[in-house]
Amino acid sequence: MRIAVTGSTGLIGSALLHDLRADGHDVLRLVRRPARADDEVSWDPSRQVVDTDRLTGTDAVVHLAGAGVAEHRWTAAYKKTLRDSRVLGTAALAEAVAALDPPPRVLVSGSAIGFYGDTADTPVDESAPPGAGFLADLCQEWEAAAAPAEQAGIRTVFARTGLVVSSRGGAWGRLFPLFRLGLGGRLGSGRQYWSFISLKDELAALRHLLGAEGVSGPVNLTAPHPVTNREVTAAMGRALHRPTLLTVPPPALRLALGEFADDVLSSQRVLPRRLLDSGFTFTHPRIDDAIHAALPTPTT
Repeated sequence: MRIAVTGSTGLIGSALLHDLRADGHDVLRLVRRPARADDEVSWDPSRQVVDTDRLTGTDAVVHLAGAGVAEHRWTAAYKKTLRDSRVLGTAALAEAVAALDPPPRVLVSGSAIGFYGDTADTPVDESAPPGAGFLADLCQEWEAAAAPAEQAGIRTVFARTGLVVSSRGGAWGRLFPLFRLGLGGRLGSGRQYWSFISLKDELAALRHLLGAEGVSGPVNLTAPHPVTNREVTAAMGRALHRPTLLTVPPPALRLALGEFADDVLSSQRVLPRRLLDSGFTFTHPRIDDAIHAALPTPTT
């Protein structure tokens, strides 16, 4: 297949690029500068410009671009960056692929379980309504921006990804050094649910969705057994053989993270119903499996 990927330098995108190419797919990378190689396509999400000529003949698109949610404090300016990087970029890409002749068969567009807001102890699947708060509002706008692709008859899937367990980057990547130093501990009460997915399962799920002809709309990319932050803390301690006695109180989190702390302390108990119903099998369904898979392989 000829597959175009945005966000190819990020944690998920770079790994997906490697896997797709290893299997012989022809992969194009959308880059935010003039194209310099045969596998590059220039685009400017902020100006909503895409070089559609170089996308001709594309069978599928995986859209993963977006500013990191946990990269900076949520000032008004950075919240605008978060929104624009997702909403404007998705709108530009959706309009571009809708104009292709023929258009790609499928667009797998990134989204997040932030769509559901704080679900407390209640398990939710894709049938649940949107929640409240900045991330929930952002996810709704983000998904709505793909409307041109849907209207053009392109099978459009919204990959609502949970917390990706990896030591190589992302939010979880910041936890590993802390726990290795014995500085890991529960956040707040620790009762809040964290819906996770291993990096390997995230990549496998994205690739599964590319070929799952009957699947469109929202799909939760989370393991089937969400756990509380207290359980995550214990599992990290077991995997790294370190104590986990510390507790970070909510005021300290808010001082360090600002508004984003409220989302860290919120609970999201999200289930991957549509992914399981479509025949997907998880390699790392439980938190201990996912954490051990993320540990660096010892060198000899």
